[in-house]
Formats: sequence, structure tokens, C-alpha cells
Amino acid sequence: MKTGIFNDPEVVVEGWYWLLPSRKLRRGRVAPVRLLGRDLAVYRGENGRAVALDAYCSHMGAHLAEGRVEGNALRCFFHRWRYEADGRCSDVPCLDGEPRPGMCVRSWPTAERHGMIWLWTGETAAHDLPEVPELAGQPCAALLANRFRKRCHPNVVLINAIDEQHFASVHHLPGSILSMEAVPQNVANIEFRNVGRVPTSNRLGRFIARFYRGPLTYKMSYWYGSLGTVTFGPDFLHLHLMFALRRGDDGSAEGQTFAFTRERSGLFGWLVNKVLLRFTALAARYFAHGDTRVFETIRFELRNPIAADRAVVAFIRHLEAQPLATWRELPPAKAGRPVVRLRVAGSDEEACRDG
Repeated sequence: MKTGIFNDPEVVVEGWYWLLPSRKLRRGRVAPVRLLGRDLAVYRGENGRAVALDAYCSHMGAHLAEGRVEGNALRCFFHRWRYEADGRCSDVPCLDGEPRPGMCVRSWPTAERHGMIWLWTGETAAHDLPEVPELAGQPCAALLANRFRKRCHPNVVLINAIDEQHFASVHHLPGSILSMEAVPQNVANIEFRNVGRVPTSNRLGRFIARFYRGPLTYKMSYWYGSLGTVTFGPDFLHLHLMFALRRGDDGSAEGQTFAFTRERSGLFGWLVNKVLLRFTALAARYFAHGDTRVFETIRFELRNPIAADRAVVAFIRHLEAQPLATWRELPPAKAGRPVVRLRVAGSDEEACRDG
């Protein structure tokens, strides 16, 4: 199956990607972050807002995470150029007059939710951070659960959760318990819903069927080929997860798991929330661990798709139509072939562009 985006380590789909936990970035602090092959300086100003700038100063390329936060701006350590949250340079100590527009760095849209700082890999965020569809608009309790790494592309990790066949072969569920129906929602989002009936031809199937009036509850909502929510559990209690993935420099998938439940009031409700979130996180760890052996050695290529791969094929086709981010940094100049362009104050101005 030929693809142009799926499983390609050189492309980045436009969307929300996680940076670092909110608790690790206090007011007045700055941190270096490497995201999808790009270096960033992420800081929190006095107003409490998290800001993500391209890491290298527009003067000589010093790393801005070596600098310090001043109010809601970030000042470079090397020559003390100051950058505002929009990436504009607002002060050059040794320069008379205002800095020109070309003295700037790229600023990226950010958001904070679920105890995490996120970045949108485009000019303007097309939508808010994704939610679990079943909990959309409701007060929720969330748990920042386990981090993990898989030795394959994030797209391949998401495919695993909709691969009907491996639930029988790896997780030993009854044969036809899953039959995934793909339902595209928009250009960035596709949902998968189980419509298969629980088989009652064996003891395990009959036991599982006691907890479901219809199909076994198993729903996914996938975004950008790198973020997915999962709803599962018996009819009387649904559990909710999110897997947020990003590609590491070595081509592997760096993952962060989140557990969710609807907010319950009172002391007893608080206790129930804690127990359910922990249980949900443990269930996620169990299923992820069972597939680790495959991810250590897989070299994914869908050469002979069969009918049972219909959800996988639908996911790949949906991903292939998603918009790409203008994300890659400029490669370093080759030895002997410098690509430096010098501009001094008072020369032609140049707008700040993506590197």
C-alpha cells in the first residue's frame, strides 16, 4: 500500500503535540525542549502563560533557554536581546532605536490541559485540544499516567489499537469480538467504533457477554495520526484514555498516557475518581506491555491487506489527506559553502519566517 505521509519520519502533520508537564515549568522559568526534530525554548511569564519560541536567537544563534524570563518576555543570555511572546525582538541594548521586524524568532501556539503543555505545529490552531467524545463538555478528572517509548513510528503505534486480529492472537480475546467501523469526523479526526457481537460459543465469551447488551464497548477517536482517545469497559462503567505520541530523533515513538473520568462531587466522589483513574492507567499499561515485543522489531509495511485490515486501511487513507506543517529547521551549511546573509540596522527589512 503506497503512502506519502503515513510512517514517514520526515513529515509532520499539523496538530497538537505534547511538550512537557505543566508542573515542570514554574513562573519565571525557561526550559529547552526538543520536539519532532526542532529545538524550542519554552518559558512561563509572570502572567502564567506558557510560551514556545524557536530556540536560537536571531542574532548569532545562542540558545534562548540559556537566558532568563523578564516579565512576560525572554532575554537572550549572550547579547541580551529580548523577545516577546509573539517572537518579536523588543530590545537590543547596544542598538539605538527600535529593533527592525526581521529581528525575531518563530513563536508557536500553545495550550495547557490535562496537566500538560501542548504546541500546535502551525500558524494558528485550527481547533481546541481534542477531548474524549463521550466526555466532551463535561467536568473531568484527569491523571497524567505513564510515559513510554516504542521502537517504531507513532502512526504504527496507533494502528495497533484498531488491529482487530491481534486482540485474538496477542491478547487472547474471543475471535470475532471486535469489528471496527471507521467514521471520519473531519480532516484531522477519524473515529473507530466496535460493532462486533461478543461470541457466546465458549466460556470466556459467555462471561464477557454478561456485561454488554450490545457490542463490546471499544471506541477510538484519532487525531493527526499521533493522538488517540480510547473508551472501553462494561455498560455500567466506561473507562477513558488518551495516548499522545510524538516522534523522537531516533525515529521511535515517545508516548504519554492520560486517564480520564467524569468529575464526581464530594469526598466519596473524589475517592471514586482516584480509584478509577488509577485502574484505567493500569489497564492501559497492561495492553501496551503486551505489544512491546512486536514494537521492538517491527518494520511496518502493509503489502498484502486483507478484509480484517479495513480499519487500518481507513486510518492510513484518512491520514494521507491531512495538512502538513511547515516544520523542519534549515539544515546546517555544508563546509565551504556558507549560506549566511548579513543585514545590519538600517538595511532592507525582512519579515520573520519559519526556519
